[in-house]
Amino acid sequence: MSTEIQEFPEPGEIVLATVSKVSDHGAYVTLDEYNNVQGFLHVSEIAPGWVRNIGRYVKEGEKKVLVVKKVRSDRNEIDLSLKQISKDQKKKKLLEVKRYEKGKTIIQSVQETAKISEKDLEALEESIFSKYDSIYDAFLDVARKGIDVFNELKLPKKTISAIEEVSSKIRLPSVEIRGILEITSTKPDGVEIIKKILGNTTKNDGNSKVEITYVGAPKYRISVSSGDFKSAERTLKPIISDIQTAIEKQKGSFKFMREDSKKKGGG
Repeated sequence: MSTEIQEFPEPGEIVLATVSKVSDHGAYVTLDEYNNVQGFLHVSEIAPGWVRNIGRYVKEGEKKVLVVKKVRSDRNEIDLSLKQISKDQKKKKLLEVKRYEKGKTIIQSVQETAKISEKDLEALEESIFSKYDSIYDAFLDVARKGIDVFNELKLPKKTISAIEEVSSKIRLPSVEIRGILEITSTKPDGVEIIKKILGNTTKNDGNSKVEITYVGAPKYRISVSSGDFKSAERTLKPIISDIQTAIEKQKGSFKFMREDSKKKGGG
């Protein structure tokens, strides 16, 4: 009979844990990603300064993002810290967990659609991990670029069909950045000049969608939608520069005012 070896996290690793018991000295937790192995969060590692009431910071059943301080695998002891976690680390970990859960749901849908066995599912996951960091990233790539991105994985036809079907239902994450353009031209055909300039600078590329709408003279709203803020900014900057150059060549005036950016779903 083979004995399963318990995996442990590394010191410095960021983990997601569920609080199982709160005591006067700290809180016992189970590590969600390590088969619910137990760890301990000492009161001195809960928050800076003196913690009078532990219950203000941790409650039974709560999920917490923690950093691993010490691991004594021979005694099944793991010391953790909450106070050493930054907001950015917490946000990044929760996003990572969310993407993992989405990937898990997606791959299960493929298994049901293609009616493949657990063994075949494991083989599929191994193939995907040979090219991608996560299942979710892989299916986002298919949703954006088409099933051909999986060609090199040499998957069975029924699996490919199921992946294509499941990917078509994924709501792609996107962001939108916007701003107001104030453009004027004192020339007799100024309106036509402005229309032509705006028409020439709103060509969409494969990754971003650009829209310019009329707000009311002399204002126009420009919005760029893309998969992430960096891509959107990369698309917006040269467009703004081109519009400014073109209108100033025509002796017109130009002003740009940024509006709030926003996420548009997916994730």
